[in-house]
Amino acid sequence: MKRSLVAAFFLTATVAAALAASGKEPPPAGALAGAPPQFTRFSSAELQRGFMELAFGSDLRVGARPRGIRRFDRPIVARVVTSGSIDRSAAMTRIIEEYAAKVPNLHLSRAAGEADLEVRLIDEKNFKSALRAAFGDQVTNEFVARTNPQCMTSVKSSAEGDILRSVSFIIVDKGDDVFFDCAYHEVLHAFGLSNHDQRNPWTTLNQKRMVGYLSVYDRALLTLLYDPRVRPGMTAAQARAVLPGLIKDLGLAEPVAKRR
Repeated sequence: MKRSLVAAFFLTATVAAALAASGKEPPPAGALAGAPPQFTRFSSAELQRGFMELAFGSDLRVGARPRGIRRFDRPIVARVVTSGSIDRSAAMTRIIEEYAAKVPNLHLSRAAGEADLEVRLIDEKNFKSALRAAFGDQVTNEFVARTNPQCMTSVKSSAEGDILRSVSFIIVDKGDDVFFDCAYHEVLHAFGLSNHDQRNPWTTLNQKRMVGYLSVYDRALLTLLYDPRVRPGMTAAQARAVLPGLIKDLGLAEPVAKRR
């Protein structure tokens, strides 16, 4: 049985490499100068691989290991809290509104009071103290030593996989590139794409890339995650079983015949 699984995975990886994303385009209007181009058409295998890598696991885990998919299972209310020396609240608000418009199943709105997703805009000098308040000294020291982060997201979820609350910490005084890359990156984590994938050339959640916009690829992964047929707590095996049909129904993949 194990040998069959390994063989199946190797075949999927080989198909994905052979197809390769297509539809290369310049970055979207409004992206920063120097932002990388994006691909707009993907195979089902490429989308499945990205989803499985990014929706399962995390490089920072506190407490029990999540048993499966983590995502909000209710409409999401977001708010922006700014305490940094540079006021980027308007830019962050536009980013939240972009996510709401491009991924309608998030049911994302903004509020000034209690929120499910809180984005805290802070100066670099206050970053470590903010992390210590959220995670404690030991976790913060280990994580900072291992990753030297410029932004961070805390996601609290139930044992069943429902995200209860997310808090993102984003530095505002290290330039536009850092701010926009972190803003788009961390909100993806806050919604439930909690992992990174340094081998994936299309996602913002590759820490070797600086993107700074919502890519077609990441939007497709969020669309999958927030489809009603993907449930909190869903295991990797359950996700693999439903993803091909979802991708086809949602029209997210380029038909193989068109890619030859």
